[in-house]
Amino acid sequence: MILRWSLRLFLGALLLIAIVSGGGFLWLRTSLPQEDGTLSLPGLAAEVSITRDDRGIPTINAQSLPDAYFALGFVHAQDRLFQMDAMRRLGAGRLSELLGTATLETDRLMRTLGLYRSAEEQVAAASPALKSALQSYAAGVNAFIDHHSGALPPEFYLLNYQPEPWQPADSLVWGRLMALDLSNNWKSESDNRALQRGLPPYLFDLLVSAPSPARASNDDGLPAFRQPLSEASNSWVVGEQRSASGKPLIANDPHLGLAMPATWYLARVETPDYTWTGATAPGLPFFMIGTNGRVAWTFTTTHSDTQDLFEEKLVAGQPDQYLTPDGPATMTTREEKIAVKGEADVTLKIRATRHGPVVSDLGGDPPPPDSVLALAWTALLPGDRTPESILAVNRAHDAAALEVALVDFHAPQQNVVYADSEGVTGFIAAGRVPVRRNLFADSRLPAPGWSGAYDWTGTLPMSSLPQLRGDSNDFLVTANNDIRPQGYRPFITADWPDDARAKRIRSLLAPQEGLTLDALKKIQLDNHSAPALDFVRHWQDAAAAADPDLAAILAHWDGSMARDAAAPLIATIWIDRTARRLLADEMRGHFDDWWFWQVDRLESVLADGHACNDIQTPAAEGCADILAEALRDTRRDLAAAYGADPHQWRWGDSHRAPFDHPVYRQIPILGDLLSADLATDGDFFSINRGTIRPPRQGVALPHVHGPSLRFLMDLASPDDALFALAGGQSGNPFSPHYQDGLGDWRDGVYRKIGGGGVAQLVLEPSAQP
Repeated sequence: MILRWSLRLFLGALLLIAIVSGGGFLWLRTSLPQEDGTLSLPGLAAEVSITRDDRGIPTINAQSLPDAYFALGFVHAQDRLFQMDAMRRLGAGRLSELLGTATLETDRLMRTLGLYRSAEEQVAAASPALKSALQSYAAGVNAFIDHHSGALPPEFYLLNYQPEPWQPADSLVWGRLMALDLSNNWKSESDNRALQRGLPPYLFDLLVSAPSPARASNDDGLPAFRQPLSEASNSWVVGEQRSASGKPLIANDPHLGLAMPATWYLARVETPDYTWTGATAPGLPFFMIGTNGRVAWTFTTTHSDTQDLFEEKLVAGQPDQYLTPDGPATMTTREEKIAVKGEADVTLKIRATRHGPVVSDLGGDPPPPDSVLALAWTALLPGDRTPESILAVNRAHDAAALEVALVDFHAPQQNVVYADSEGVTGFIAAGRVPVRRNLFADSRLPAPGWSGAYDWTGTLPMSSLPQLRGDSNDFLVTANNDIRPQGYRPFITADWPDDARAKRIRSLLAPQEGLTLDALKKIQLDNHSAPALDFVRHWQDAAAAADPDLAAILAHWDGSMARDAAAPLIATIWIDRTARRLLADEMRGHFDDWWFWQVDRLESVLADGHACNDIQTPAAEGCADILAEALRDTRRDLAAAYGADPHQWRWGDSHRAPFDHPVYRQIPILGDLLSADLATDGDFFSINRGTIRPPRQGVALPHVHGPSLRFLMDLASPDDALFALAGGQSGNPFSPHYQDGLGDWRDGVYRKIGGGGVAQLVLEPSAQP
């Protein structure tokens, strides 16, 4: 089916090329937004101006909030309509209507979790203010769909369909999807169980259960088995007395998957009551990161444990009945039909227990016989008011109002770092965190569901969440690290990510007084990788014995993951090859699923030494032998790729960020023409995050996850806030703004939003019928 889908896209691309070569190029260019002149549209109360700068970033001036939301919906649809439509189809489990069975597994997941149903419930319970914002935004999107006179974005022709009218729930499903993207415990618990069954007990303890030497003082467990692509974002705030301007400084770079179109859409909206500047999400009427001139707010992921798998025992001979503390109970069930292009509809039976939906029905690692696995997740709890919270954050007039707004922020839990123009700074780890009756081995494995001993008894109240008001002469830092204050007792997670970035940010801020945005910019772009450098220094003697030439290059390295240097490439491939030689056989087929630069775990296994001796060979081996062979592997593989002289190797040769479009990348030739590929700095552990997928073969290290946005602001001058977007404003490949921000993003060039307009479009109310 994937081949059939690719063939259809290829044939569609040939048709598109034929249209262009046959004179249809001018017609396809009418899919670009109208940026000047006047448009008369129904649904507006007064004129709205949309002024765009030389990067296509709009400044919207409206006389009322409803008109402002209308105009934001309109410009989102102008530039990102297909991205918005793909997002709502993903959340609703409707991709297979367009793509056939290739996306059926994804649709089954979304229907089982009921994300779109949850969004509809949020709309039904919305306050008048939220309903007004959602309805006005939807009216703006639909005004574009209904009144745009030119071609639609090219993806609609490649996939041969028309966009449906926008609904308020289409907007709110974005938040449901983000909650899913930033929640990992379900997959971790399932994978940990597979590891437990497949590994020798000593190795399972080292990789999953035993305390990390670096974390033993916290009495925490090890990071669970997972591929932590969502484990990243940096945010910090500097108190007014440490700032050169006398007002707080704030910085944020949320780390997400890198692709085109960009995740975020930059904008400025001016109304008589509010002026917002920052990052919006196409499909939503809110500013997710940015400022209203009086308050600035940012987000990083807390990585709290908000999902649990419960193993439910089935009643013999009754597949829809399961055991509870009160005896047998019947699962709730519903059926949904999934339309599949070119195939018959698929009927999906969705079951749920008292803990949540039965996810083992989706396949994957099977539960024990006569049982199922049900998912408990805070994002599925009733009464989720996160959209109300975001709306209130956007309208907060000071830090105190923002703190009140965050009471309703429920999922996903986020570290919200903020500052206001009066000098108040702080952070709150806002969101629902379950209170568990029993922590069952720190929640790393599925829990028995039949006894009630491991049930959730509620969620932590706002007053019990980690939070701190800042000191005017200090700074606050969050970088997905352990943010619990000293002596904090409630359970948040056993899975705090590596704290290298947080330590590095603090070390760079601590000695500085009179801080400016230029100083914060340098910190955001810092490429130092402490774990990689520590590994190299720890095993320098083994390197010198195995390959003096490579060891000499590494000996002079300072830990900077600069794209024009050889040492970062040598160090990273050496770490990878060491892990493979040490663990690939021991992990019995689980290695490639597990390995994602867990250098601290690798060091623990090396320190233990048990895995270093290959019992299949007669000679006794030590860890120094493993390290030496891994360094020889490194020279062999890099020489094959880049030549024999290691001084000519470059980190940027392997470490490259591919920016692909989800549709165009499926099409030969066209996919290459409409993608970007940049040599980049940074690695998994640097502040300037350059997360790479480990190479299953070869030495390519694609940079697939990193700063989706960089934001800097001095509260003394909100209009001068600075941004760097990972991509361009437009999702249309015919636009000059499709990828024109990538070079600036890679090279650390920031821009202000607003001022210097090059085109202005006026939206005016059309005459009422």
